[in-house]
Amino acid sequence: MFNLASIRDLTVLVPVFLLGLTIHEYAHAWAANRLGDPTARLEGRLTLNPLAHLDPIGTVAIFLIHFGWARPVPVDARYFKNPRRDMILVSAAGPASNLLLAVAMAFVLTAVPWRAVPPEWHWLAIPVGSMLEAGVGANLVLMVFNLLPIPPLDGSRVLSGLLPLRQALAFSRLEPSGFLLIFLLFVSGLTRPLYMLTVSPLRTALFGLWG
Repeated sequence: MFNLASIRDLTVLVPVFLLGLTIHEYAHAWAANRLGDPTARLEGRLTLNPLAHLDPIGTVAIFLIHFGWARPVPVDARYFKNPRRDMILVSAAGPASNLLLAVAMAFVLTAVPWRAVPPEWHWLAIPVGSMLEAGVGANLVLMVFNLLPIPPLDGSRVLSGLLPLRQALAFSRLEPSGFLLIFLLFVSGLTRPLYMLTVSPLRTALFGLWG
C-alpha cells in the first residue's frame, strides 16, 4: 500500500525521472543523427516527447522501485564514417546529457533565493524546489548507472570502442549475460556503496560548485 509520504515522493520523483530518461534518449538520437545515422530520427525518436521513448515496464518500475529505464534508441553503425569512434560518441551522449541536466538543476536550485519567495507562491516554489533537488540526484544516478561497463549499458559501448578489436569482440560476448549481471548488481546490494562512492560526492560537488 502507498502511504501519503510515498505518494508525495512519487509526485516529485516520477516527473524528474521521466525528464532525465527523455533527455538521455534524445541525446543518443541527436548525436547519431549528427554523425550520419538517421535511424532514430526516421523512427520518431529524435523528439523530446516522453511517449516516444518510454518503456512500459521501465516506467512502472519508477513507481515500484524508484528507478526506471526507457526504450533504447536504435543505432546503425554502418552509417558512421568512423564506426568505433562515432559509437563511443553516441553512447557517451546519453550520460553526458544527464550530467548537464544535473548541473543546470543544481545551478537553478542554488541561484534562486527560495526563502525570499512570498508565502502566496509557496504552493509552486516548494514542489519546484523539491523536483530540482530530486532531479540532481536522479540524473546523476542515471549517468553513473549507464556508464557501468555492463552490456547493454552505454558504458559497455564506450569501453568496447576503446578496446583493441580482438578484445572488443571478446567483450561483446558478455552481452547475453548483461541483464543477469545488472539484476545481480541490484539484488546483491552493491548499488548502495556504488551510490556512496560516486553519486553522493558528485552531488555534494555540484552544490559546492555553485556555493
